Amino acid sequence: MVCTVAVAAAAVAGAQQPARWTAVQANNWYDQQPWLVGANYIPANAINQLEMWQRETFDPSRIDRELAWAAGIGMNTVRVFLHNLLWEQDSAGFVGRIDRFLQIASSHHIRVILVLFDSCWDPDPHPGPQHPPVPGVHNSGWVQSPGYARLGDAARYPSLAAYVEGVVGTFGHDPRVIAWDVWNEPDAGMGEAREPHKVEWVARLLPSAFTWARDRHPSQPLTSGLSHGEHDWSNPHELDRIEKIQLADSDVLSFHNYDWPETFAAKIGQLSAYGRPMLCTEYMARGNGSTFDGSLPIGKRHNVAMINWGLVTGKTQTRFPWDSWQRPYTSSEPAIWFHDVLRADGTPYRRREVELIKALSAAPKGVAPVPAE
Repeated sequence: MVCTVAVAAAAVAGAQQPARWTAVQANNWYDQQPWLVGANYIPANAINQLEMWQRETFDPSRIDRELAWAAGIGMNTVRVFLHNLLWEQDSAGFVGRIDRFLQIASSHHIRVILVLFDSCWDPDPHPGPQHPPVPGVHNSGWVQSPGYARLGDAARYPSLAAYVEGVVGTFGHDPRVIAWDVWNEPDAGMGEAREPHKVEWVARLLPSAFTWARDRHPSQPLTSGLSHGEHDWSNPHELDRIEKIQLADSDVLSFHNYDWPETFAAKIGQLSAYGRPMLCTEYMARGNGSTFDGSLPIGKRHNVAMINWGLVTGKTQTRFPWDSWQRPYTSSEPAIWFHDVLRADGTPYRRREVELIKALSAAPKGVAPVPAE
């Protein structure tokens, strides 16, 4: 059924828009890349996408310092979130700041996955000054793109199209950009009570978002990551409607996994049936069983790109676990950091993790040596 959906989608696309890459095209592209390893990146002094990119708080010197640390531990890729409000607020300035970011990343031999939309956390984003972090709480200021009200207003979709077409049109042939993540966790949310129509609205908009991006003829692949680990992604009867769109429209397949190594390996096996390159664009939650030691060598052996959550601990406070939303860590640090690799001064949280990243990134594709003790 999934294959039928993919073929049908490709046939429609061929008549109306540039076609989704074939599996051969996708694999030829991936064969030309090094093994991609890195982190989801936001500067330590930004609480969310808006604070990272807005003119008043964009901080090139900090970005330069932190990406130098990333390169120093063997990373060659970062995944970075954009936001539609940034385009609407100041499109020319926003494009200039993206270009500046790409210059900095390139100076450290790091390439960038750019994320266009995101369904996670606060559904009511606002430009301008952002609130300070909630003490002891994981990712207390992250915002959705588009926000819930905008998501439900089809009359305002042309402004979302202008954002996607503008950004992809500007950077769609830029070698510093490795891929486009069209929508992060599109069916995530804060609960049915607060966002009752979200899945319906996302299912309406997600195919359009792929179309807007593909209409700019980017030389980089498009993707949107599967994240419901309880589903068997190789079984069409277990896929929801959002997952079917993601699988039908993605040039390369991406996924998130914050579970034990055995589960991580099983998800790779499920996606391998589609015969396309795989990018794990989120993993590594120590307290949940997802670690560098457990998952990273598996990804390397299977030639899966590996992008963990978090580089430097900071205002996102993702060293705190998810349960901090119910029980904030206001009186003590967590016994084990949940996400993030480096402390605020650039020193590793765990030296062993850094040595593993270095060893795996230096080895040939498919080879996963174990660093010396």
